[in-house]
Amino acid sequence: MTPTAEPAQGNHRATYREVLAEPRFRLLFATRAVAITADILRITTFSVLVFSATGSAPLSAAAFGIGFIPQLFGSLLLGSLADHLPPRGLIAGGYALTCAAALLLALVRMPVAASLGVVALVSLATPVFHGASSRLVAETLVGDAYVLGRSLNNIAGAGAQLLGLALGGATVAALGPRRALAAGAVLYLGCALAIRIRLPRLPRLQPGESGGTPGSAGSDSGTVRASLRGAGLLLRRRTVRRLMLAQWLPVAFVAGSQGLLVAYSGERHFAPGWYAVLMGCLPVGMLVGDLLVGRLLRPPTRERLVVPLIALTGLPLVGFAARPGVGVSSCLLLLSGLGYAYQLGLQRPFLNALPQDGRGQAFSLLGAGSITLQGVGAVCLGAVAAAIGTGGAIALAGGVVALTASWILTWHPPASPLPVPNDSTGSENSTEQPACSPPAQ
Repeated sequence: MTPTAEPAQGNHRATYREVLAEPRFRLLFATRAVAITADILRITTFSVLVFSATGSAPLSAAAFGIGFIPQLFGSLLLGSLADHLPPRGLIAGGYALTCAAALLLALVRMPVAASLGVVALVSLATPVFHGASSRLVAETLVGDAYVLGRSLNNIAGAGAQLLGLALGGATVAALGPRRALAAGAVLYLGCALAIRIRLPRLPRLQPGESGGTPGSAGSDSGTVRASLRGAGLLLRRRTVRRLMLAQWLPVAFVAGSQGLLVAYSGERHFAPGWYAVLMGCLPVGMLVGDLLVGRLLRPPTRERLVVPLIALTGLPLVGFAARPGVGVSSCLLLLSGLGYAYQLGLQRPFLNALPQDGRGQAFSLLGAGSITLQGVGAVCLGAVAAAIGTGGAIALAGGVVALTASWILTWHPPASPLPVPNDSTGSENSTEQPACSPPAQ
C-alpha cells in the first residue's frame, strides 16, 4: 500500500444538496438506509423469535448481539477483498447474502445454536461489503463533500434505527416473527437488485495499485495473509491508530450504556414502554447534532470541536449517578446524542491518513471495530451494572468517555484543526518502511 493524501480543500463548505446531486452516492446512501432499517428489523425480530422458542433471556440477548462481535474477525481475515474485488458485485452480493440468511431463519425451523451460527457466519462477511461501499463513497465525493456524505449516512442511520425499531414492533405484532424476518429479507433483496441494476460496473484495483501480484486475492489463504498484513500495516501507523480509537471508544461506551436502558427503566419502575422512548433519545440527538454541525459549521471549526463534542457525549451520562426520572433521563440522553457529531471532525483527517489503495480495508476495519466494541462495551457494562446498579454503570461509561476526550486533547489541541498527514508524515514508521505492500503470493 502506498500512502497518499487528498489535496487540501481549504475552508470550502459543501452542502447536502451538492452531495445528494451525485447519482452514485445517492444510490449507495438510499440502499444503505434501507439496509439499516432491515438490519434493525432482523436483529430485534430474531431476538424475539429466540426468546419465544426458549424463554431464555441470555439466549435472547445472544441473538441480539451475535451479529456484532464476529465482524472484527471478518475484517481482519477478509478485509483486503474490499480493495481487490469489483465493488458492484461485492456490495450486491453482500445484500443478497443477508437476504438469504434472513429467509433461512424465517422459513427453516432449526436449533437455536444453528440459527445463531448462521447469523455469526454472515456477520463475518459484512465488513467486507461495507468497506467496499465506504471506499466507493470516498472515491466519489471529494473534500468537504465527503464529510457531509458521512454526515448524511449518520443521519440516515439514526433515522433508520428509529424506523426499524418501530417497524419491527409493528410487523411482529401483525405478522409474527418469522413473517417479519421474511419482510426484512425482501428489503435486502431490493437493495441487492438496486445495486446490481443501477451501479455501473467498476473495475477492481489492478495488481500494481495494491502493491500485490496477480492472484493475491485469488485464494482463501492469500486473502487471509493479505488481510492480516494490511490490517497490521494500518494499525502500525500512529495517526491511523489514534483516529480509529478516537472513533471507536466513545461510541462503544455510549452504545453500551444504551443497552442498559431497559434494565434502568425496570429498576426505576418507569411505566411500560418508556424504555423505548429513552432508547430513541440517543439517535434523535445524533440526527440533530449531525444536521447542525454538518450544515452550519465550516470544516476547520468541526475539527476544532472534536474534543468538546466528545466531552458532550460523555458528561451528560454522568448525571445517571443521581438516578434521574424519565424527563431528566431523556434530556441527558438527547444531549449525549448531540455530541456524536464529533465524528464529522475526524472524517477528513482519517481519510487523508489512509493509503489510497488500502481504503476499503481501512473502512472495513473501522466499521467492524466499532460494531464489535459496542457489543463488548454492552457486555462489560452489564457486568458492572450487576455490581453497582445500572445508573452507576451508565455514569461510569460517561466518565470513561470524558477521559477519552482528555486523552485526545493530549495530541489534538482544540485551538487548531487536526493535522492532515501527508506522504512524509502519514506513518510513524515511514523512515523504516517507506512503501507498504502485501506479501507476494
